[in-house]
Amino acid sequence: MTKLNKLYEMGQSVWFDYIRRSLITSGELKDLVDQGVKGVTSNPAIFEKAIAGSSDYDEDLKQLIKTDKSVDQIYEALAFEDITLATDVLKPVYESTNGKDGYVSLEVNPHLAYDTEKTISEAKRLFETINRPNLMIKVPATPAGIPAITELIGSGVNVNVTLIFGLQNYRALAEAYIAGLEKLAQTGLSTKGGHPLDKVASVASFFVSRVDTAVDKALDKIGNTDLQGKIAIANAKVAYTEFKTIFSGSRWQQLVDKGARVQRVLWASTGTKNPNYSDTLYVDELIGPDSVNTLPPATLDSFIDHGKITETLTKGLDEARQQLAQLAELGIDLNSVTQKLQEDGVVAFAEPFDALMKSIAEKREKLLGA
Repeated sequence: MTKLNKLYEMGQSVWFDYIRRSLITSGELKDLVDQGVKGVTSNPAIFEKAIAGSSDYDEDLKQLIKTDKSVDQIYEALAFEDITLATDVLKPVYESTNGKDGYVSLEVNPHLAYDTEKTISEAKRLFETINRPNLMIKVPATPAGIPAITELIGSGVNVNVTLIFGLQNYRALAEAYIAGLEKLAQTGLSTKGGHPLDKVASVASFFVSRVDTAVDKALDKIGNTDLQGKIAIANAKVAYTEFKTIFSGSRWQQLVDKGARVQRVLWASTGTKNPNYSDTLYVDELIGPDSVNTLPPATLDSFIDHGKITETLTKGLDEARQQLAQLAELGIDLNSVTQKLQEDGVVAFAEPFDALMKSIAEKREKLLGA
C-alpha cells in the first residue's frame, strides 16, 4: 500500500497542487492517481507558469489566434481544456468515493475578489461551461466572497473556498457554507449541472506556510526565536477544533439527516518556505480525519520519500493554544497578520494572472504580425 493510500485510510486525502497540459497527456497525472492522489488544485500562478513558461500550449495558441479569438477567449480555451481533461482523469475517483474526492479546482478571476455579484456570476458561468460534476470553483474568503459562498452552495455549485488564514475568517466561511446548504434544502437547484444537497461539496482551503513566513519576520524583529516555525501549525490545529465544533450539534444534524457533507478543511500552502524547517513539516504535523492536504510537486515527492504517517492533527492542542497566547503576549496580533496575508494573497494571484494575459497578448500580436 502506498503512503498516500495509508493517509487516506486515516481520513486524509492528498490533492495535487499543480496542473499543466503535459502532466495530463503524458499519463503522469493518471500515475499519480494510481499512487493515491485524490484531486487537483490550480490557481492563476500555476496557470501562468504552465502556459507562459512552457511550450505545451504553442500549437493550440497558434490555432486559437488563427480563429481571431480575444486574449480572454484564448486563456479560457487553454485553461478549460486542462481542467476538463483533468476532471476526466479524476472521474473514477469521484465515482468510487461517492463524490467525496476526485475534484479539480478552477479559480474565478482574481480581480473579482471584492465583488460579490460578479464572483457569483463568474463562478456559475465557469461551472456551467465546463460542465463536469467533479469541478470545484475556487472563491476567495474575502468579505465579498463570503456571501458568494452561500449563494453558490445554495444553487448547487461545488466550492473550494481559498485564501483562508485566520480563525475569525474561517468561522465566517463555515457559517456561509451551512447557510448555503440550508438555502439549497429550501429552494432546490438553480444552476445548470448543479448538485442536490446530498451531492454538493466544498472544502475550506486554510493556508499554512505563509503564516509562519509572516509571523517569523515579526518575531525576528523583537528577537524571539522560541515561537518561530510553530505558529502556522498551532493556528491550523486550533482551526481544526473549530471545524469539529461547527460541524456538530442540532443545526448541523438536521442537514446531515438530509444527506449533507461536511466542508472538509484543506491545508494549502504546504510547501516549506524556510530551508531551516523540514520539507514535509506542513504535511507531517497536520494529519487527521476529515481533512485534505494539497501538495505541490516537490512536497509530494518529499513526503512520499520520507514523510511520517501518524495522526498529529488532534495532538498537542493545549500546546498550540499556549503558543498562540504567548504570541499575543508578545504584542503580535495574529488576526491583523492573517488579514494582511489574505489581502496580499489576492494580489499574489492577480499579478500572475495579469502576467499570463500579457504573455498571451504578446504571443497573439507576434503571430498575427507574422
